[in-house]
Amino acid sequence: MPILSPEVFIKKQVAAVQEYSILSGRAIADIFSRPLYWGDIFTQMDSIGAGSMPIIIMSGFFTGCVLALQSVTALKEFGAVSMTGSLVALSMVKELGPVLTGLMVSGRNAAGMASELGSMKVTEQIDAMRALGTDPIRKLVTPRLIATVFMLFFLTIIADFSGIVGGTLVAVNMLGLNASSYLHSSYSSLVHGDIVQGLTKPIFSGFIIATVGCFFGMRTTGGTQGVGRATTQAVVVSSVFIIIVDFIVTRLMIGIFGS
Repeated sequence: MPILSPEVFIKKQVAAVQEYSILSGRAIADIFSRPLYWGDIFTQMDSIGAGSMPIIIMSGFFTGCVLALQSVTALKEFGAVSMTGSLVALSMVKELGPVLTGLMVSGRNAAGMASELGSMKVTEQIDAMRALGTDPIRKLVTPRLIATVFMLFFLTIIADFSGIVGGTLVAVNMLGLNASSYLHSSYSSLVHGDIVQGLTKPIFSGFIIATVGCFFGMRTTGGTQGVGRATTQAVVVSSVFIIIVDFIVTRLMIGIFGS
């Protein structure tokens, strides 16, 4: 990889941000106009939603298990073991559920979008679509954007539920806590603002995953090596963006709801 001067490097990054903004704006605008390719949307929903379900359930479940184990160890020192359910529920719903779901789907689907569109780009299939009068962004990007945002919302709910179930099983069967008090603590600790915060984050994460994955796929160059490079960049950039946006959204929500 050639070494670029700072000026050239900065120009390339600014141009990339501009291209990404244009692609994202056009993909959003295409949602509100016709035609919408419903067949492609449902295909992507099946791939993203049903395809990601096992890994989301497993990651959420075992995260909840680990949270329960670690929470009891820490809370014993303060005599607050009864707060384990509250800690697990709040951690899963407000933070770990949305972020883990976003990162898992990013690793699976942002890479898939980048590799699929990148292969189409290097084999000139996207150019052929333009020649036939089909808008590649409307056909390829918008269905993935709609499907990712829609399905990530429900995948996050599943991850939250799996985490709470995992924490409950560990707390009751391994740590000897009372199931009724544990579940009551989990339920009573969650307020409206916590749920809104936890279900707002996947909307932003889904947008990032779809647009970043499609962006790197659509600008792939350099044959098969370029496809591999685009796939790696899509996963890394989308994961970093998800974490950064998570911080921003958390700060805004704390400002709005106070917790």
